[in-house]
Amino acid sequence: MKPAAVVVGPPGAGKTTVGEALAAALGVAFRDTDDDIVAAAGKPISDIFTQDGEPAFRAAEERAVATALAEHPGVLSLGGGAILSRATRALLAGHTVVFLNVSLAEGVRRTGLSTARPLLAGINPRAKFKELLDARLPLYREVATVEVSTDSSSPEEIVTRLVGELRP
Repeated sequence: MKPAAVVVGPPGAGKTTVGEALAAALGVAFRDTDDDIVAAAGKPISDIFTQDGEPAFRAAEERAVATALAEHPGVLSLGGGAILSRATRALLAGHTVVFLNVSLAEGVRRTGLSTARPLLAGINPRAKFKELLDARLPLYREVATVEVSTDSSSPEEIVTRLVGELRP
């Protein structure tokens, strides 16, 4: 059993919004590995980063993604940095992976100065977001089977397009 689709992308791309709507359109369950990590740790992701460090979070994320890929038949949303793991990228081979792309300007607008996004906290969130996009864009494209820009499309428009592409 494998997910109907795995949704990846940077913060603010719409992974949860589009993922939930796509799952509803396909008539399957939605699952977010960030929620799995929070449930397992018993604390918010920002606390995991602060108290345990990013390496501990990434290890938990790698485990959560591997588990979800093995057991979830619906739409699965991964955290924005999950693709940084070589092991995770290898596990995504053979899956339908939807990369929701967002531009720098739109991503910064959507994420704002959210404290729920620990990697974007700090003195210059725009520069941090650009650095994040520059590092991750090739990795998102490496794992993607479908890429959709979310800048000028509504979640409904994106889902309609994806349903057309994902149905055999």
